[in-house]
Amino acid sequence: MKHLIVIICLVFVSTVVKAQQLESYIQEAELNNLEIQSFILRHSISKEKIEEGNAIPNTQISAGYFVSEPETRTGAQRARFSIKQMLPWFGTITARENYSSAIAEAEYTDIVIVKRKLALAISQSYYELSAIHSKHRILNENILLLQTYEKLALTSVEVGKASAVDVLRLQIKLNELEQHKKVHAQGIDAEQTTFNSLLNRKYDIDIGVPLLKEIPSEDPIINEDGLKLNPELLKYDKLYESVHQSELLNQKESAPQIGFGLDYIPVSERRDISLSDNGKDIIMPQISLSIPIFNKKYKSKSLQNELRQKEIKAQKDERFHRLASLLAKAVSERNTARIKNETQIENLKRAKNAEEILIKSYETGTVNFNDILDILELQLKFQLNQIENIKQYYIQTAIINYLTN
Repeated sequence: MKHLIVIICLVFVSTVVKAQQLESYIQEAELNNLEIQSFILRHSISKEKIEEGNAIPNTQISAGYFVSEPETRTGAQRARFSIKQMLPWFGTITARENYSSAIAEAEYTDIVIVKRKLALAISQSYYELSAIHSKHRILNENILLLQTYEKLALTSVEVGKASAVDVLRLQIKLNELEQHKKVHAQGIDAEQTTFNSLLNRKYDIDIGVPLLKEIPSEDPIINEDGLKLNPELLKYDKLYESVHQSELLNQKESAPQIGFGLDYIPVSERRDISLSDNGKDIIMPQISLSIPIFNKKYKSKSLQNELRQKEIKAQKDERFHRLASLLAKAVSERNTARIKNETQIENLKRAKNAEEILIKSYETGTVNFNDILDILELQLKFQLNQIENIKQYYIQTAIINYLTN
């Protein structure tokens, strides 16, 4: 019981460390990823556009000088100074701010999507690298085992229990495993380069990746409702809302604009006559109204917004079905990986039993190294398939998490 508790604790600790290590890689990648930084800058620009929406039309200031001064009863007008300010219809500025905010929120979902896709890519590369390291270790173990059998075969040749051909076959198999091992070493370098590129750092940095662990006894619970909250779908909701806000802004902009102004005209005093308002300057307040009589532009934009909303809804439905299909495929492949892994475990046990029987037969002088090679080859096949199934299980789990969490 004490040994069992120790084993359970070690498995739990290794799983936690593995998760923490993968999470640290993801956090490092998010900090270094240039695409995420570009999307963050784009979102910052969108937030600044909210402040831009607060602006009102420019104040118009004009001045004119009468070359030929017009004479009036109270004196000659010398110049004209005007100031005018147009104001949008009530609520237009708020509608413009709401539209800019909706655009900013839609672009923020791009940041979330890019981060999630990056985390998925890193997880897939991480498990791929773990699988290659695990296969490399299995190849080393099998090479050591074959070297042991090679010594056994040499001893058997000396005592007449085996032929030199058996030794040569073992040595040929050893050469094949050495070749396989070198090929896997190249795979480690290639996948390590891919992993480092995802973290935006030097390609030759060594990656500390633990070996793949066994498939857990129970699968994590899948929150299928989480698929509806996937950022790839939420983006369409944000885009739909931005079009809605665009239409509200369009309706406000199709309303009249009110303008307020003031004219000031200095008047020269008449010296040829005495008047009560002689030389009195003219001050004339103004109010104006800009009415969009020809409003085909706004009607066309309303129709465009309506069609755009229908387009977004169709795109969301299509994307939802595609993601749902990916989720069903990932769940199926994860279940398949578990089934195959259980089969490989059972086959590996039987192959081990067969190996033990053959070894015991050596004591009776009836050793058959051809059978041993066949069994060892089967064991290697089962071990490598098991690693591949475990890798697929964790990769499909990462895909499921991307779609539902």
